[in-house]
Formats: sequence, structure tokens, C-alpha cells
Amino acid sequence: MATRTAAPLLATRALGRATLARQLLLERAELTAMEALERLLGLQAQAPRPPYYALAARLAGFRPQELSDLLETRRAVRISAMRSTIHLLSARDARLLRPLTRAVHDRTLRGSFGKQLAGVDLDRLAEVARALVEERPLTFKELGARLQEEWPEHESRTLSMAARQLLPLAQVTPRGLWGRSGQVAHTTLDAWLREGAATRGPAPDSDRTPDPDPQEALPGVLLRYLAAFGPASVKDMQTWCGLTRLREVVEPLRPRLRTFRDENGAELFDLPDAPRPDPDTEAPVRFLPEFDNIALSHADRTRILAPEHQGRTWDRNIAYRVLLLDGTIRGLWNIQLAGESAELTIEPFAPLTRAERAAVEAEASGVLRMTAPEATYDLRYGQVAGRT
Repeated sequence: MATRTAAPLLATRALGRATLARQLLLERAELTAMEALERLLGLQAQAPRPPYYALAARLAGFRPQELSDLLETRRAVRISAMRSTIHLLSARDARLLRPLTRAVHDRTLRGSFGKQLAGVDLDRLAEVARALVEERPLTFKELGARLQEEWPEHESRTLSMAARQLLPLAQVTPRGLWGRSGQVAHTTLDAWLREGAATRGPAPDSDRTPDPDPQEALPGVLLRYLAAFGPASVKDMQTWCGLTRLREVVEPLRPRLRTFRDENGAELFDLPDAPRPDPDTEAPVRFLPEFDNIALSHADRTRILAPEHQGRTWDRNIAYRVLLLDGTIRGLWNIQLAGESAELTIEPFAPLTRAERAAVEAEASGVLRMTAPEATYDLRYGQVAGRT
């Protein structure tokens, strides 16, 4: 009987370099914001600024206004998708990925709010909520109060959070625009994109065809995941999107993929022609935002965060902005604005060499210039604000 040849080993450093290459973090790419957004399968976006810092670390000549324009013209949207968390996606990917992750949102609904929603007809709740937010965008506080008029025995927050899981709710601008602020108000994705198309005409990336069937789309999405985050195990894929039972989706793709194993023996899948740079490839300093997907999209994060630093980038449910040095997370950073001044604080996990310090400070100056171009800058080393 023939035996399967052992898959080649990819050491942790080699895995890290491969992922950095896919994530545009070995050198800044000459791509538009839209091209990068779709190549990376979206950007984590719980807060307004992280997507801008994410692209500034990845794109040559990135201007925040370019991404802001995509949101304002509704070619990109902020919506709950992978892992039931807010992502900034192209309009086309929002139509693809929000239905695909419906099972994740349903699971979150049952797990977090199931008991609190006893007696509520969820189909009816979705219908009422859709009508309300399509009449005009609402904050969750406003939506919950309106829903409570029909279900007065239930908490308003529970009702609005249920609507968030049941419906594809897009955050409307000015929320998320660079240099502007706005309440977190929502309407449905369809209504937001439909109104945008009516005012500007169809955008080049508008999806004029019916939304794809999620199960038919899933294999293609997993191939795109490998292009952006690979090589990866099935557990990694499940961690990225929140879906389960992906082994049965991946197995039919096996003839189209290459397989490897990591230092723990886990099987990894990858696209045959995807970049896998030499492990000794130089990796530049980068300042990444909180919740950057490179640190959230694998079950085993050691390719980007060494075991001894696990837990240092989070405090309960708060994530810190991270410093990428020699291809791994090696510190934290934060920036504070006060009037005409801006102060960037760097907290390395270990003392920096003279060369490392020079590279860190050169990259930091670019972050400061983008964040506050008219400000007086100050750069310091120490504990970042909010750390305990």
C-alpha cells in the first residue's frame, strides 16, 4: 500500500514571513485602497481609525482621504462580518461575506441573548427592525427604544443587539470618515448601497447580480483567505471567519493546494504559487492598529506573536496598537493629540538596539505626519496610555 509522503516542514519564522508577504508587510505595495481592501478580505474596524493605520502600514503613498472617499461614496462599508465583528469591506465583499457569516451571527444571537429573547418572534423582530432602520438610520439606543414599544417586557439593548445579528446592518457615514466623527447609526446594507447608487450612479465595483449562495461561495472565499493569510490549517480558517466544520469544505480543494506541516505537526494548506519567502528575508518596522487581522486570523498566532508575549497585547476586551519588529509583535504604541501637539509613545517588550531604535523612530515619524500633519510632534518611550 502506498503511503503519503510527509508534508514539508514550515518553521514558525518561515510561516511568519509567508504571511507578512501576503499581508503586504514585507514592503509597501503600489495598490489602490480598494485593491488592498479586497486582497486582504477587509480590515478589522471596531473603531474608526484602525483601517487607516492598517493601510498606511501596507501601501506606498497611502492617503487617508482615499479610504474615506470609498466610505463616503459607499464603495466600501463598515459592517459586522467575520467573527461577528465590525469590518471595513468593499461593497462587493460585504454582499458576499455577510451572508456567508450568517451562521456565526446566529450562533452569537443564541449564545449571548437566547434566554433573554424568550417569547420574541425573531422573524417578526427582524421585519420590524428592518422597516425602522430603512425609514432612517438609527443608533442601537434609538433602535432598541423603538423595538421595545412592541416588546416592552424585554430590555431595549437585547432587542437592538438581536437586530444586529439578524440583519446585515451597515454603519452609515460620517462614522468612519477620516478627520470626522459621527454617531454609530445603522441601516440595512441593501438600503445603504441602493441609496448610494441612486445618488452617484452605479460604481465600477457595484454588485448588480443577485447575492451569491453562501455555500457555493465558501470554497472561493477560503482560497482568498489562503492568498491573504496562508499557509494555514483548517483551525486557522475557522478562527478567521468563525465558521465551523470547514474540513469538509477544504478536503475537496486538496488537489488544488499544497500541504505543509508546522513545528507542532499541524497540517497546513496553501496555494501552490503563493509567496513563501526565505525565512531570513528582512521584515521592516511597522506600526499596526489595534485588532489588526494579522494578529486575529489564525488559531496558532505564534507566527506573529511569540509565546512569551501572548497576553501583552490585550487587557480584558481592550486591544492595544502593536509594533511589528523583525516580523513579529515586539511592542505597543499609542498616539495622543492635544491641541496643536501630538505625542507618540512606544513601549518595546525588550530594549531596542541602536539600529532598531532608528528604524522605529523613522517609521513613527510617518505615522505622526499622517495623523496630525500640522501638529508639533513628540516621540517618547514608556508605558502606553491605558496600560496597567
